[in-house]
Amino acid sequence: MLCSSNVWLDTVAVDSSSITSLVRRAALRENENHFNYEKAHNFKVQTFRGPHWCEYCANFMWGLIAQGVRCSDCGLNVHKQCSKYVPNDCQPDLKRIKKVYCCDLTTLVKAHNTQRPMVVDMCIREIEERGLNSEGLYRVSGFTEHIEDVKMSFDRDGDKADISADTYADINIITGALKLYFRELPIPVITYDAYPKFIEAAKITNPESRLEAINEALLLLPPAHYETLRYLMTHLKKVTTNEKDNFMNAENLGIVFGPTLMRPPDQNTLTTLNDMRYQKLIVQLLIENEDVLF
Repeated sequence: MLCSSNVWLDTVAVDSSSITSLVRRAALRENENHFNYEKAHNFKVQTFRGPHWCEYCANFMWGLIAQGVRCSDCGLNVHKQCSKYVPNDCQPDLKRIKKVYCCDLTTLVKAHNTQRPMVVDMCIREIEERGLNSEGLYRVSGFTEHIEDVKMSFDRDGDKADISADTYADINIITGALKLYFRELPIPVITYDAYPKFIEAAKITNPESRLEAINEALLLLPPAHYETLRYLMTHLKKVTTNEKDNFMNAENLGIVFGPTLMRPPDQNTLTTLNDMRYQKLIVQLLIENEDVLF
């Protein structure tokens, strides 16, 4: 009786985890048409010229300097005290987003009203059209100056950037530009908040328990980060199906993308070195189990 009770409890735990995952996926599917990702305001202290009223409480902003704060992404003006109560409903104004690289991921997708950063979509589309069989894909580096050219093109032209074979014949330039985008994110795809949970999961030796822990860690990611990671892993799984030509399996891709997608919150050199094998393992497992985890 005790044995069957334990089995029942285990089943409930697994079912609960599965249900949570299904709810998350359903919410993301709903977002596919609306891209209604939640985003906090990016408030900075502001000195206003002339009279200004708080857009939250509608009261006057008193003082000669630093009367309040302004969201640098959407332009909302409020008292500093009121900023603590403003909901996470920032709708970034595209005119205020000066660049694509080094821009917060959620801010970028909300500003452009896209499901994922356009850099990710455009680069992956180009790579899948003409690069899946390229030897050492993602491991071989393109010329740094050409990768910088692609970066400047995205920053200047957005989704009108030309990354076609006519402009950049070497596919390694496009893979380099994609990796650079991920490296320069102010908050990594696997966020600082979720990072410890992923590292803890990587240290678990039991394969099933480890996957369950990774699944729980994935649920901590903001929707835009989750969706970007899901899309990237689906792509990298395609890369591994061409391993006989490109010589890139999940482990090799884990070595490349581990430190690209994950960074420890404290940025300590020793921590980074110690965590590298776990970063590699997490990305490897995400690729190998892409159909189960996402």
